[in-house]
Amino acid sequence: MDLLKRHGHLLPALYIAFVFVQSLFFKFTDAPETVYIFQAKLDPWAASLGFPGLFAPGGLFSAHVIGSAELGASLLLLAGSFVPAWRRLQALGAVLALAIISGAIFFHLCTPLGVEVVNGDGSSDGGELFALACGVWISAAILIVLRRELLPGWPRRRPAT
Repeated sequence: MDLLKRHGHLLPALYIAFVFVQSLFFKFTDAPETVYIFQAKLDPWAASLGFPGLFAPGGLFSAHVIGSAELGASLLLLAGSFVPAWRRLQALGAVLALAIISGAIFFHLCTPLGVEVVNGDGSSDGGELFALACGVWISAAILIVLRRELLPGWPRRRPAT
């Protein structure tokens, strides 16, 4: 049990970092799958609500912006995982990861993107992106609970009497 208490934070942190970092190639190289998701699915949806260009290159939620946020969260998570004095960074990385992935899950569920992403060429991801997002959400929530005392404004545990 002591091993789990001391190292139980590693698995969720490494999972989040793995998912985020492996997606950076697609986001930063403008891979066809990413262009399709952001520019062919999400940006027209946002334009229909009066927010054209929101997901387009240079937009507030473009693939490069989201990828940069994912990279930042990954760096915070990894730094806090391997340097005990920096555990607060892990907690902040988990909060950032939860915010990013909550947005991703929202867009999968509430836009034409859908749970199962069908690409422009007709191929489907079989729901893999959505499943990975759900795993990241759960992992980030676990880390936030494990590191709650390190987060600003979170109530501290009272010592046992």
